[in-house]
Amino acid sequence: MRSLRAVYAGAVALFVHDDPALLAFLAAHDVEAVVVPTPDAWTPQPVVARFAAYERYMAERPGLGHVLMTDVRDVVFQSDPFTPAPTGLEVFVEYEAGRLADHAFQIKHLKALAGEDLARRLEDQPCICAGTIIGPAAEAARLCRLILTLGAIPRSAVGGGFGVDQASLAMAVGYGLIPAQIQDNYRRVATIGMASDGIRFEDGRIVNPDGGVSPVVHQYDRRPELVEAVRGLWGQALPDRVSKGPGGWTRWRRKTAASIKRRLPDLR
Repeated sequence: MRSLRAVYAGAVALFVHDDPALLAFLAAHDVEAVVVPTPDAWTPQPVVARFAAYERYMAERPGLGHVLMTDVRDVVFQSDPFTPAPTGLEVFVEYEAGRLADHAFQIKHLKALAGEDLARRLEDQPCICAGTIIGPAAEAARLCRLILTLGAIPRSAVGGGFGVDQASLAMAVGYGLIPAQIQDNYRRVATIGMASDGIRFEDGRIVNPDGGVSPVVHQYDRRPELVEAVRGLWGQALPDRVSKGPGGWTRWRRKTAASIKRRLPDLR
């Protein structure tokens, strides 16, 4: 958040739980805190639930222009993300060295969501990431609804699971269900979790293999040397709030139950 405020003075909203220390921190940086209520019925993974929260937020603010829907923990900003202004909905390549079929995580969840046949038809598509999406608010809200709908169609147990946001985005864009510009890596956004050699930190910025500097850097935390550099620049006083979740037997039981649900007919 500090890195964003260093380069951007426009409206910013962060979707959070009700944490007094965090709310005070965001208020001090002129960031709107959107407290997400604890669900009492629909309990998807946060990576899926965020798209419902995004859509609800945009629906309540019909005057919004361009929006950036982005991860937070593994993103750092280096210049205004809206410069140049997007001309439509933009999604970003996260693995420029291969196609969708070469990304084990994405193809696994695409098959779980859509089945072997539909997934196979998208194997040669670019591998895009749900963690950073930019464009007109109306189109972004439509994409949110589409991601949630695609995730819910085959099985609700799968539709709320981890990785379904990626699979639904791949289907929405790959099958042309929504117009979107697939942007090459290292332009507006540099997604570097699977990047080739050449990423480096120079003069307070993360530099791309071609020597350019992207406004938004995603997945920098996959590289320990960058984590140390970024925290040195933008580290703040709030303690880390990483939830490790249940362990041991409880974790195994939940994972096994989720795996079985994916394989059973959806009773509805």
